[in-house]
Amino acid sequence: MTRLSLALASAATLALVPSAAKAELPDPVRAMIEKAQESDDIEAMQVIIDLADETFPGNSEELNAIFADYRTRVETRLAAREAEEKRAEEMEIRNAGLFDNWSGRGEFGAFNSSGNSSNTGLTASIGLTREGIDWRHKLRLRGDFQRSNGVTTREQFLAAYEPNLKLSDRLFAYALAQYERDRFQGFSGRYAVSGGLGYRIIDDDSIKLSAKVGPAYRVTEFVDGTSESSIAGLIGVDFDWEISDRLKLTQDTNAVAEAGGSAVAIIDGNNTSINLVTGLNAKLSDSLSARLSYTIEHDTNPPVGAVKTDTLSRITIIYDF
Repeated sequence: MTRLSLALASAATLALVPSAAKAELPDPVRAMIEKAQESDDIEAMQVIIDLADETFPGNSEELNAIFADYRTRVETRLAAREAEEKRAEEMEIRNAGLFDNWSGRGEFGAFNSSGNSSNTGLTASIGLTREGIDWRHKLRLRGDFQRSNGVTTREQFLAAYEPNLKLSDRLFAYALAQYERDRFQGFSGRYAVSGGLGYRIIDDDSIKLSAKVGPAYRVTEFVDGTSESSIAGLIGVDFDWEISDRLKLTQDTNAVAEAGGSAVAIIDGNNTSINLVTGLNAKLSDSLSARLSYTIEHDTNPPVGAVKTDTLSRITIIYDF
């Protein structure tokens, strides 16, 4: 029975029973209350008890006792049901196979760049996330590519894998393995590994902010055949702001990008790399979103012949799966 139908039925029943200054609850009213107790709708039961109390004054103590007992039984039953569902969900996650429980998003669109190369081309990326009880795994692949008159004018690739281990509700440990390639910035390969601690500073429904820090090790292979390695430090900040149900602002500083926005700088004595990405996502449907983003990629000490700062504007369509 719905709350409205229960209330209407109770009102109709009570209207048929004459009231008195101090009267025993009539059998039809008791039958109505007993019938209502078959439902787990506490608010509807409260409406019926209030109507009975108003129509038959002097029975408040009995009615309140009936309602208190009913409410305790319902809340106990609902809590047990919720706990059982949670245990079943946890067991399903713990018993999941390696390729189960992954979610992701694919992104495809166009870019316009300036800096070491000034052109317009295609961009594509895919991000995968696997949520567990204590672990979260994130895999991200991105590529920007453009050819003009048979000549490649932009070729940038990024691959990153980051597992997180939950230590408490807000504290987590992370590890990171990352590969980058951008010949126009002067390197054919740049590898970084890092590990450390992170903390979720804000974890609301609409705003999420977390930070992480740890040591890193980086190897850079330059296009001239030389290479260098260095001990570095990683600082990261991830930010998401759900402005509305269909609009999200993200702020990234790359090395690792989470579902929304992130800011990560890899800092060493030879060269500090920072990648800032500001994005605005507009939801088109449950699975589709449009995204506008602006990226600033900065190296404090780039290879000879390369400029320090690149910018990149992207317009893409995102598909969540």
